[in-house]
Amino acid sequence: MRAVENKQFSEELTALQGDLAASFTHVPLEEAAQILHEQYGIAAVLTRFATEKDDTFRCDSASGKSYVLKIANPQEDPVELSLQIEVMRHIARKAPRLPIPRMFQALDGEYLARIETGNGESRQLRLMSFLPGTPLDKTSVDSKGREHIGELLAGLRLATADFSHPGESRKVCWDVQNLGVLAPLISCVDDPTRRQLLERALERFSRVEGLIEGCRKQVLHNDFNTSNIVVDTRSPQFVSGVIDFGDTVKTAIAIDVSTAMMNQLSAVGPDVDADIFAPAKDVLRGYLRVADLTPEELSLIPHLAMARLITRALMTTWRSQLFPQNSAYILRNAAPGWAQLDWMLNRSPSHMSELLTSFPD
Repeated sequence: MRAVENKQFSEELTALQGDLAASFTHVPLEEAAQILHEQYGIAAVLTRFATEKDDTFRCDSASGKSYVLKIANPQEDPVELSLQIEVMRHIARKAPRLPIPRMFQALDGEYLARIETGNGESRQLRLMSFLPGTPLDKTSVDSKGREHIGELLAGLRLATADFSHPGESRKVCWDVQNLGVLAPLISCVDDPTRRQLLERALERFSRVEGLIEGCRKQVLHNDFNTSNIVVDTRSPQFVSGVIDFGDTVKTAIAIDVSTAMMNQLSAVGPDVDADIFAPAKDVLRGYLRVADLTPEELSLIPHLAMARLITRALMTTWRSQLFPQNSAYILRNAAPGWAQLDWMLNRSPSHMSELLTSFPD
């Protein structure tokens, strides 16, 4: 029986890794420009963006408009790409003031086109508007800006509350309700101290994992990290864009909030008693102005933030070894997480649960 369970576990992990483990041949700039012109009738100068698993280009057209062309990984499921397109179209209709990219149809009227590259690979492509600004991970943000980030996240949740799609229940490795399946990736962690830290964290999370089942769920962005929030420091609204709906999935509302908050944790400094959740509470304060969270969700969020730290440590370590040529991009946000994880493990589970239930409004 144990062998059967291990085989099933391995198959689940392989399925969950999906296109994140798939290699492909990058489309050259010149070819991408030709594809853009042939499929969308747009002539533009292209600049490549660093990405995890696809070809993504900024396209500056002669008319002065800028776009983003995404040529998907060959292994990406058309249903999952359709989910990303349709949720963005739904938000644009439901909450047009939310700053998300707008989708454009190809010349044949489709939002998801298929082409064959010069290398012979069958690839799918999408075109969306480019949102100018600075990625939040390249600048600083004050408490007011963090509160606005929370308000936007809540607005997105409300906008997608009535959205459904055939691909919404897909398995996403960055969705922490699947963290247990990722546990074998701990073998990729060479440092014994870090491996022991992750083992302790996984054991701690296993005690609360079952509570996720009772949480409210819907289709959500699921990746509100500082790379996916574009800001304009000169604008009173501060956030000029929310991008990258690649991890969109039906998951717990508390997971979506915990992801945004984990990405606003402060670094662990000399004062080990300082609350690293302090800046993240600004996000929560803004969120609660727009949408509600139950007491049960609030008490679970710190544990889910820890789960996201575990997920990031496992995924980035594994992928940096799988794709060493892209390791700088993969590991760009991971370093502070080890000390943050240690900080959490040095607090009791009950202390962690109380972190967000008693902060002042």
